[in-house]
Amino acid sequence: MLDQKLQQKLLQKLSPQQIQMIKLLEVPAMQMEQRIKKELEENPALEEGPDEDDVRAEQEDDIDDEQDQSEQDEFGLDDYLNDEDIPDYRLQVNNVSKDDDRRDQIPYASGSSFHENLTSQFNLRSDTERQEILGEYIIGNIDDDGYLRREVENMVDDLAFLQNVTTDEEELNAILKIIQDLEPAGVGARDLRECLLLQIERKDQSVPAVALTRTVLTDYFEEFSRRHYEKIMSKLMISEEEMKSVIDEVLKLNPKPGGVAGDPFSRSAQQIIPDFILDQTDEGLELSLNNRNIPELRISRGYSDMLESYSRDKASGKQNRDAIMFVKQKLDSAKWFIDAMRQRQNTLLLTMNAILEYQKEYFEEGDDTRLRPMILKDVAEMTGLDISTISRVANSKYIQTHFGIYPLKFFFSEGMQTDAGDEVSTREIKRILQECLSNEDKRKPLTDEKLTKILQEKGYQIARRTVAKYREQLNIPVARMRKEITG
Repeated sequence: MLDQKLQQKLLQKLSPQQIQMIKLLEVPAMQMEQRIKKELEENPALEEGPDEDDVRAEQEDDIDDEQDQSEQDEFGLDDYLNDEDIPDYRLQVNNVSKDDDRRDQIPYASGSSFHENLTSQFNLRSDTERQEILGEYIIGNIDDDGYLRREVENMVDDLAFLQNVTTDEEELNAILKIIQDLEPAGVGARDLRECLLLQIERKDQSVPAVALTRTVLTDYFEEFSRRHYEKIMSKLMISEEEMKSVIDEVLKLNPKPGGVAGDPFSRSAQQIIPDFILDQTDEGLELSLNNRNIPELRISRGYSDMLESYSRDKASGKQNRDAIMFVKQKLDSAKWFIDAMRQRQNTLLLTMNAILEYQKEYFEEGDDTRLRPMILKDVAEMTGLDISTISRVANSKYIQTHFGIYPLKFFFSEGMQTDAGDEVSTREIKRILQECLSNEDKRKPLTDEKLTKILQEKGYQIARRTVAKYREQLNIPVARMRKEITG
């Protein structure tokens, strides 16, 4: 018997412009210039430079201003501006602060980023444009430590939903295998075990210590991570000296193949292009987008005229239907991109202004103790934007302040109350944990239970499992792993 059911489903279909916006929100300043260059190369209807109508209006305003100025004095524009002495960027909007010397000292990235480097390597290995699209998407999901934290099956769904690309786990796993063969060794691993194995497998397996290390990581990783060396020695029937050679080999491997590039606080590791510039002026804090390397965009007048001429000549229009469709598609795409760029700028400023308002006391002084507990939901409610949008803005974005460059993620943290009823950021608790662990006796490291007691004595009513969670977020192993081995 045929069983028929009426089922109602709510499907959300994103427009090309919405997809464009989502993608652009995730791009940091250091990659935006390349993203725009790519769009300019692919779309002849998009040109670099200010909109001609805007330029014409500005010129008319300038003429009026010059006439008014000439009535007051005879000091001309040519006497003030010397093109040979003034760099081009000084003539652009929002690029000069009152504290001009400091603005010139903002560090700007030289060379390619970690993800750009991976993409460049992959494109040399890929055979088709489809592989490039899939490879770029997987690389985009690799975190700064070099790990792929997102499940392949989830990426299959994301590609179908966001980019209208149909694929399956088998195809993505094949692409991932290529990525895992790129430099640095270990990149694209799903966990620490796979990361170490990817590195050890590139070494000369004829070397006894290397081959033995591969066996230990493959078959006895859990025992090795818990330092149950005697159990491994017994099962493999190896000597203490051989076990020591395995430990030495593992210590040569990199648990974070993304390297120091993933550390947002490592100034020496990489130079960062800030997405926002925050100046402290006499009037207060002044926020601006860092558009130093981002050109203005406009619609090609030639393409617009071409479409108009086709529209006027109906006879010619019928004969050149394909050409009309091509020109229209390129014009629409150019308009979408320009509009998406404007929306991106508006969304970035709206979000950052909300963060400034929420953390005003901190930004005025740069004192970490002034940071208020703040989560994505707080900013979403202030701006009226979706939490996922706030997350995309906060990810991989940086702000230049008068006390340093910081990732936006730095300003987000959960909160809790002390015995005195004061609300404090979990960052303060992590700072206390860090201090306790830095000063502990390495022969008798502090357990999570002891750390919990210390915090409770300081007025922070916190559970042991929460202490363990914060310790893990600080990338600090459990007590037995911190114990120094003597002898």
